[in-house]
Order: sequence, then structure tokens, then C-alpha cells
Amino acid sequence: MSRAVMIQGTGSNVGKSMLVAGLCRAAVRRGLSVSPFKPQNMSNNAAVTSDGGEIGRAQALQALACGKPLTVDMNPVLLKPETDVGAQVVVQGKRLTTAKARDYAKLKPTLMGAVLESFNRLKSQNDLVIVEGAGSPAEVNLRKGDIANMGFAQAADVPVILAGDIDRGGVIAQIVGTQAVMDADDTARVAGFLVNKFRGDPSLFDDGYAMIAEQTGWPGFGVLPYFADAWKLPAEDALDIANAERDGGLKVVCLGLSRIANFDDLDPLAQEPGVSLTMLRAGQALPGDTDVVIIPGSKSTRGDLAFLRQQGWDVDLAAHVRRGGHVLGICGGYQMLGQVVRDPEGIEGPAGETAGLGLLDVATVMTPNKQLSEVMATHVGSGQEFRGYEIHIGKTEGEDRSRPFARVDGREEGAVSADGRVAGSYLHGMFREDGFRAAWLGGLGASVGGVGYDATVQTVLDALADHVEQHLDVAGLLAVAR
Repeated sequence: MSRAVMIQGTGSNVGKSMLVAGLCRAAVRRGLSVSPFKPQNMSNNAAVTSDGGEIGRAQALQALACGKPLTVDMNPVLLKPETDVGAQVVVQGKRLTTAKARDYAKLKPTLMGAVLESFNRLKSQNDLVIVEGAGSPAEVNLRKGDIANMGFAQAADVPVILAGDIDRGGVIAQIVGTQAVMDADDTARVAGFLVNKFRGDPSLFDDGYAMIAEQTGWPGFGVLPYFADAWKLPAEDALDIANAERDGGLKVVCLGLSRIANFDDLDPLAQEPGVSLTMLRAGQALPGDTDVVIIPGSKSTRGDLAFLRQQGWDVDLAAHVRRGGHVLGICGGYQMLGQVVRDPEGIEGPAGETAGLGLLDVATVMTPNKQLSEVMATHVGSGQEFRGYEIHIGKTEGEDRSRPFARVDGREEGAVSADGRVAGSYLHGMFREDGFRAAWLGGLGASVGGVGYDATVQTVLDALADHVEQHLDVAGLLAVAR
């Protein structure tokens, strides 16, 4: 009989995604068929699924921990912020609409049917579904119409484990306070708590742990120390990307755009010993000794062009190219490199056009249809094959397209400048492929260390499961599932 359990957090970024990934791998190693599930996610870092949709990148990592192909059911509602007040609403892998926060609050209750449909389908196909909440059930002002936390848990009859984050301080108040503000029915659904991200000797928190249990009446499932290798797993939030700055080696700088999207391209580069990777934040100037600048994907190309110029990065990029530096634009970054980005239908915001950086002789027109596909490509410069995926709107044409970055199923993809120093491509995920990554970095003069990226991720997932098994009562936690 299939069972489910839900991990909710006392706040955002308490480590729910990592906990679920570790528990998924631990359950799989016990011989169970397991699937992750997140009713509602908010992220611009999406993954393309085997059934032609998109889900949050965290659920893609959790699916990898389960050894399962990605399906849209693993994350039936995905919110992709386009502005400070609005987001694209993706339901079961496909764009439904773009809504402002107030409008989404009205729309949200209508999505519970799709959420439960996806959940029940996964539950029928697996022994165990491990569910991840979003934000916190302490946000009781959002409880009406909730589909992400207790609203879902009640509708689907799923028991909840509440995770607190001791690394940010005040974990006793986090957990006890969450119980204090929830109503009685929601409180009764919580089957226990755990404490995450402890640094040092966990026994030093014995008194605090006992105090939480006494104050709440909930059983504890353990104190999980901080997992040091977490940075080696794909990050869901751009703020979680760890700079991998090393002395010497190829200096790669990625522009930290305000609407950065699908930045998983950076994860494999961060692990290369011959590469020093820096995520440039707002207000920082591009270092003069940079070898390669990566302009990543963006959920709002024209909006991030304005943001880029506000930082003065357009001037820095022009100087970088004059010094002989290289630039790679991926997806939205590729569009920014051109002469102009036109959005006549107002798909990403107000209708209009914005001048590009002028580093490639191409122009982009935004179109309503989104390209979502997994591909096999061949890099023109090195002849290396790589797997990748496309997840974008817009069509890019121009003279520099006569020098493609890659070939995909017989068609030419991307563009390269006449001097070969500036390149753009719509293909994400290219650096996961060890052979291509080595060839691309080697062509830029990097000393490549032979890192096997996919193998490293699998090894770290196993280590995460070991870590979870060592410090948490996994058997007790899984026994809660029903």
C-alpha cells in the first residue's frame, strides 16, 4: 500500500529540498519505489521533463535521488517570477497564465484539483511519496486557499514533519512559534519535528531539543548537522550558488542578473579545479583579470538588460572584449548579446523593444510559444557532443548565425562572432557533459582536472543519505508515512 509523508519548514531556505533528496535516496536504498512531490514551487530554475513540460530544479535533483525520470506530476504548480509583483503560472508543466500576487491568491484554490491529481497519480505508481512544502505553515495569513503546505496536507491526508533551521538562529522559537500560530486541526497533523543545519557537536543542543519536545508535545526525529558537500549538488536558488574562487586557473565570472534563470549551467564549472568561478553581485564591477564572462538565462530579458546597465556591466563587458576576453551568453544571455530584443506582444512585460549589448550581430523577437525539449547537440568548435535542453521563448536571427555554436538534429543553433570571442546559445546543461566541458575549458587555456560531474552528484547523494541515516531517526520518520 502506497504511503506519503511531508516535510514542511519553519521558513524558506531551511533546507527542505536537501532533506527530501537525502530521505529519497535513503528510502530507495531500503528497496522502496519512491517519488518526490512538491505541490507548488516558486523558482526560475526549471528542468525539462521527459513528458515535455517543466518543473522546479529541486524536484529534478530529488527525482535523480530516486532514480526516476522527471515528470510534470512531481511539481504540478510552478511559479516563475517575471517582476517583483507578478509571475508566470505553470500548471502540470505548461504555462497557464501570468498573474500578479493578488490575482494568484484568487486563482490558487482552483489549482488544488490539478495538485491532487498529480499527487494521486504518483502515489499509485510508487511505494512512497516524499512531499516538500513551500515557505512555512506559519504564514497563516496565506492559509485560506493554501495548496503548498497545510492546505495540501489536509486535502491529501498526509502527515507532516516540521523542520527548523538552527543555522539562522532562534530555532526553538521557530518551531514552538509555528505551533502557536497554527489552528488546532493543522497542529494535529504535525507528527514531529527535526532540527537542520547544526554546526559543531549536536549534543550541545540536547537541552534545546528537549525543550522543543516539551513545549510542543511533538516527538523529535533528530538534529542533522550541516552537510558540508551540499554545494556540490545543483542549487535551486541563485543565492545558494557558492563562489568557487581559486588562485590561478581560468577566471570565469557569471553576471548575477536580477531574474536569473536556469543557472544550473554553473554547477559543473564550480567543481573544476582549474577554474575560479565568481557570481558577480549587484554593485560589483567586473574584475579586470576576468578570462570569460557568462551571461546566464533570465526570466525577463529586457528587464535584466536594464538591470545589467544599471550596474555598469555593459561598459565593463565592452572593455573586457576590447582586452581580448571571451563572453558566452546562454538563453536570455544570448538574446542580450544581440543588437535588439523586441517584444511586440508584451509577453515578458510591457510591449516594446530594448537595445542589446551589440556584441553579436543578431536580433531577437519574443514569441508566445515556449520551446521545451531535451536535445543532443554537437559543438561546432570542438566537435564534442553533449546533452542539453531548451527552455525559452523568442526567435533569434542575424548574420552571426552563419557561425553556429552547435548543431542539433541537423539544424544550426546559436551564434559566434567573427573573431570567435563572443558566443551565444539557447542550450542549457551543456557543461554537465564531461567531454564537452573539458574541450571548452581546454580551448580557453584551462587546466582540466577530469572531474566526472554526474558521477560526483551521485556520490554526494549517497553521502547525503548516509548523513541523514546517521543523525536522524529515518526508520521512525518513514513509519509516520501513511
